[in-house]
Amino acid sequence: MAMNSGAGLPGTGPRSGGADGHAEDERLACGRLLSEVWEAGDDGEDGAGGQDRDPHLRACPHCSAAVRQLDLLGAAVRGAGGGREPEWDAGALTDRVMDVVRLELRPGRPLPLGERTEDLWVREAMAAKALRAAAETVPGVRAGSCRIRPAESDGPPSRGPVSVRLEVVVPLTPHLRGLAEEVRRRVRGAADDALGLPVDHVDVHITDVTDALGADEGKQP
Repeated sequence: MAMNSGAGLPGTGPRSGGADGHAEDERLACGRLLSEVWEAGDDGEDGAGGQDRDPHLRACPHCSAAVRQLDLLGAAVRGAGGGREPEWDAGALTDRVMDVVRLELRPGRPLPLGERTEDLWVREAMAAKALRAAAETVPGVRAGSCRIRPAESDGPPSRGPVSVRLEVVVPLTPHLRGLAEEVRRRVRGAADDALGLPVDHVDVHITDVTDALGADEGKQP
């Protein structure tokens, strides 16, 4: 699973970014921006395309570790079903998750994993990727922006629970409330089972509704 102690977490070096806290980026020990490494590492099948074009990614232990962590987190989420047959098209799901990650490729703040006495953390972007993937296991749901913040305060990182705000596009149904509740349940399950991330509450915001047929388009083989 993609988790580390605070001391070993990739991107704990100097930050680079604008005044908006969300735009802050982490710089690895080798000098590369973490967001650029993730984007290049994901460019091409199994991350090979970006690494072939940039030999530094293949040779640098810091860049390689950062890419492995993102890949391991995705694998942990896909395997969180406990061996059950997946209820979704895993290939299409992975493509959609990575589309969102490319749009919002910001490592973000460190978030606590495990018990309060442990020193385990995960970057916000990595956790958000896992929660989006969980939301999209609900048939027809497409996950968008996912923000994860401390539930107790907006100050320095703490070991307390977090709040999740997730935007989704859902298929047209007379049971929107029930659908949103199912998304919320699966997001909580992924936070608990795949990440060990303590969650205070999950806000699901439906930003658009599509017809059932249109919601399935793009997920066909």
